[in-house]
Amino acid sequence: QVQLQESGPGLVKPSQTLSLTCTVSGGSITTNYYYSSWIRQPPGKGLEWLGAITYSGSTYYSPSLKSRTSISRDTYKNQYTLQLNSVTPEDTAVYYCARGRRLQGNRWTDYDYRGQGTQVTVSS
Repeated sequence: QVQLQESGPGLVKPSQTLSLTCTVSGGSITTNYYYSSWIRQPPGKGLEWLGAITYSGSTYYSPSLKSRTSISRDTYKNQYTLQLNSVTPEDTAVYYCARGRRLQGNRWTDYDYRGQGTQVTVSS
């Protein structure tokens, strides 16, 4: 059974870089045709897709966040990482990693697997 687990700091100061890691077990992040995505849900709002890295290592980002976002992977550790630069309080959200065969999904039904989510608060 594929499982995903997010890890990283729960509190980040404004202007700093948010860095989260998703550890995948029970399946490889290089499995054909799967996108490894990052999604967030700000308080009181819907899901927002941030970006994804494909099974072959290509990356895709939300146009609104592209200038601040970077996604990378470590195939040996079966992990992929989100970095979001120059954060503001508006980046406060629950951040999820998820995997599915659809790019840029904004519904949970677009994903086959997802982590439980991790709260990230941006505050000084």
